[in-house]
Amino acid sequence: MADSRLEPLVLTHDERRTLENWVRRRSTAQGLALRARIVLACAQGDSNVAVAARLRVSRTTVRKWRARFLRDRLDGLPDEPRPGVPRTITDAQVEEVVVRTLEEVPEGGTHWSKRELAARVGISPTSVHRIWRTFGLQPWRTETFKISPDPLLIDKIRDVVGLYLAPPANAVVFSVDEKPQIQALQRTAPVLPMLPGVPERRSFDYTRHGTIDLFAALNIATGKVIGKLSAQHRAIDFRDFLDEIDHQADPGLDVHVICDNLSTHKAPVVQRWLLAHPRFVLHFTPTYSSWINQVERWLAELQRRCLERGVFCSLDQLTTALEDWIKLWNESARPFRWTKTADQIIDRICRYCSRISGPGH
Repeated sequence: MADSRLEPLVLTHDERRTLENWVRRRSTAQGLALRARIVLACAQGDSNVAVAARLRVSRTTVRKWRARFLRDRLDGLPDEPRPGVPRTITDAQVEEVVVRTLEEVPEGGTHWSKRELAARVGISPTSVHRIWRTFGLQPWRTETFKISPDPLLIDKIRDVVGLYLAPPANAVVFSVDEKPQIQALQRTAPVLPMLPGVPERRSFDYTRHGTIDLFAALNIATGKVIGKLSAQHRAIDFRDFLDEIDHQADPGLDVHVICDNLSTHKAPVVQRWLLAHPRFVLHFTPTYSSWINQVERWLAELQRRCLERGVFCSLDQLTTALEDWIKLWNESARPFRWTKTADQIIDRICRYCSRISGPGH
């Protein structure tokens, strides 16, 4: 009897199209899609009981959304804003945290801790940390940089990056460097293996069983490495390493070698060797710019995966470990991908120079 006295629900053309879109769209919330179906069914003249049975909802639900639509039309169907916990931190406090972090330091300190700043601003340390995370602030971190004073900086960057991005035809390019004084370290107590919830543990002190130097040449096209171990890294040792590269490189190709400005790379014995091997050309990186030498990336992998946590009871054991690791690397070698152009690198250096040469510097 109650349904016979229901107010008719009549839709405009735009309302019907909107409701049908809400029903069809995958991105529509399920609750809103159901309410749209209820209103469309009611618009066909069906009773609340019939609509509830067809859509498998309660009659109370149908009655609620029919009445809401008749009162507020489409605006009545979306969820109403729900009251939440009121904010305890004001915009002014957020601004104060950011400004103090960027422009001030605490008395007697070099940077803010979250507890010091929380006490100053009057909020919790957790709130300070949350604000830092939101704005990408990490006052506990610092990085170092060094601008190369090399007078040929730009020319050398263009030369080396050009070899990476557009290597010469009929040539092979090697990125070369030494890792000197690799120590054969043996811990004074056995290493305790990792357990669930417990990291690997090793004694702080160690016994040193000597050192060895590694010469490495990274083929930038294949990622494979030519390695040579030596007791020292004198100019004559570097010359012998060039002999090793000459022996392993395809004899029909020119050889371009990228290396740093170490004096052993420019010694007379090396110059004489280059005159006797005209297919070799040395390219020097700018001073204080080891980051531009690709082999440094490979040496970092060697340090992290082989040496950093290695235990070597003798120099022979260290030598074997290095040789085995280079062999394993070459079996699945892949080249490193260089993406920055010379202009991009030079522009970034210019931005650094502009910042450090401004007022107050």
